Amino acid sequence: MSISADGYVAGPHQSLDEPLGIGGRALHQWHLGPTKDHPVNRQVVSDMMDGMGATIMGRNMFGPIRGEWGDSDWRGWWGDVPPYRCPVFVLTHYARDPITMGGGTTFHFVTDGIRSAHAQAQAVAGDRPISIAGGASCGRQAIAAGLVDEIDLQVNPVLLGSGERLLDGFAPGEPELELVRVLEAPGVAHLRYQVVRR
Repeated sequence: MSISADGYVAGPHQSLDEPLGIGGRALHQWHLGPTKDHPVNRQVVSDMMDGMGATIMGRNMFGPIRGEWGDSDWRGWWGDVPPYRCPVFVLTHYARDPITMGGGTTFHFVTDGIRSAHAQAQAVAGDRPISIAGGASCGRQAIAAGLVDEIDLQVNPVLLGSGERLLDGFAPGEPELELVRVLEAPGVAHLRYQVVRR
């Protein structure tokens, strides 16, 4: 996840006009802005997207609609061909029929929690990896449930001051993390942590 220097993965006041919260887009300049073609950034995007068997995300990452879906025709932020190219399991409290998109992405809506989403993702992924794409709440739930082996953070020299934190609510030393990779590109440090199991 792209993260600010003060620990936020999204800014405050997420909305249709500010899907990443106020200031949150600055966290993604490494892969959306002028340095997106830097070889290190391209490698990290490839690591995040290529060969995934399934992806899990929270409803806030999927879109700005809150509460019942009603007659909403919202199909995600990414247009007709989302970048995932695999089944995506969206955590939500409100049921919705799957949405099939171009490029191999189908959004499935899971109402019975992170463990169920992970089990469904495992069933379709086979021996391919599963990505916990975000947002913060989805990531926290997956970490707390012991479903995460690695955490990749793209640390940006941005201060958001408030918003959504990935690592809030954990006891000191839980989870225990080991830094296993550091890559650098202009304006971003790509860190990979292994979750230590004892």
